[in-house]
Amino acid sequence: MTKRILLTLAGAAFALAACEKKATDGSQAAKADSTLAPVETKAANSEYKPAFAGQTRIGGIKSETNYEGKVLFSDLKNPWGITSLPDGRLLITEKAGTMRIAKPTGEVSAPITGIPAVNSDGQGGLLGIRVDPDFDKNRMVYWVFSDNQPKGTLTAVAKGKLSADEKTIEGAQVIYRATPAFPSTLHYGGRILIDKNDNLIVSTGERSDTISRPQAQHLNSALGKIVRITKDGKPAAGNPFEGKGDARPELYSLGHRNVQGLAFHPVTGDLWEVEFGPRGGDELNRIEPGKNYGWPTITYGIEYSGKKVGGAIQQKEGLEQPVYYWDPVVSPSGITFYGSDSIPEWKNNLFIGSLSGMHIVRLVIENNKVVGEERLLADENQRFRDVTEGKDGALYAVTDQGRLYRIFKK
Repeated sequence: MTKRILLTLAGAAFALAACEKKATDGSQAAKADSTLAPVETKAANSEYKPAFAGQTRIGGIKSETNYEGKVLFSDLKNPWGITSLPDGRLLITEKAGTMRIAKPTGEVSAPITGIPAVNSDGQGGLLGIRVDPDFDKNRMVYWVFSDNQPKGTLTAVAKGKLSADEKTIEGAQVIYRATPAFPSTLHYGGRILIDKNDNLIVSTGERSDTISRPQAQHLNSALGKIVRITKDGKPAAGNPFEGKGDARPELYSLGHRNVQGLAFHPVTGDLWEVEFGPRGGDELNRIEPGKNYGWPTITYGIEYSGKKVGGAIQQKEGLEQPVYYWDPVVSPSGITFYGSDSIPEWKNNLFIGSLSGMHIVRLVIENNKVVGEERLLADENQRFRDVTEGKDGALYAVTDQGRLYRIFKK
């Protein structure tokens, strides 16, 4: 009997130790098993059913850390993208075609010149931005913008060197254009990442119109895709459609509507994205090369008019299901995984700028499934356009209304 009690106590101690480890390794499984109600309380736009449990309206969670969202600056002009410089300052794009440098203390530079003209009508403008991993040596910057063409506009990628005095971009050149051009000012996608092999990962939109929408499924079109290119704008080696008929060799994945969030998981290295649905059907996807993510064949959303999209199909063989979706929409834009130890319970969580939702989404993801959702800074009433993790372990976010936030542990 004594032996049995000792074994039971030992097992309990082992389980407790395992729980304590799990609570500090970034997974936060214990907190994710919350009994809180889902954060979304409004009725869905459709009666569509999820493909699996937890695909939408997962249980709510609440950060235990006492954090603060502080406004550092409030006079940016429609900021769209934000990324960190090696010294901890922030490089920000403004939609009309300017870049600014901001210090974590809130001082913001004058607009940087030398940037090719953008079409800032509608959803266009100067969009996503990243700096070269060797920026300290080469000072190279890469950005996405909406480019005027004779037959309309398109999503383009450019690069240039930030001058030593940080007042201008030198030698700016367009390295890639997501053709065909289309007469629309909507759905440009516009996010950009640099992967571990120094290739550029860029998202495009399908330009919104029902005429252009089917091109998200066409392998000879760059619309509605994620592409992988070199720093010179050429198709990256080893792309999944390389050498396959008339498929464009730069394509990495297809079937996207309008991807405005891209991020690599800090542990697995997996590529994740968020994209806008129509009325309902915003999606979170884990991207695998060569996979088809369904738009416009399958969707959990409906048309803005209230009509069904296509055949009103949510599942089809060969088309990927979203890891998670929202209905009503939150309008997910820029995203970042939190990799710092500054706030342990946030470690490896995904943070998403929400436009129509007017908050920052926090998602806990375990084994590639969402297990908890929280809304941060909802009382600020801001359209959060992009969010990034700073060198100091704080989150930095920009809003359509012109604010720069620092979100950090008090």
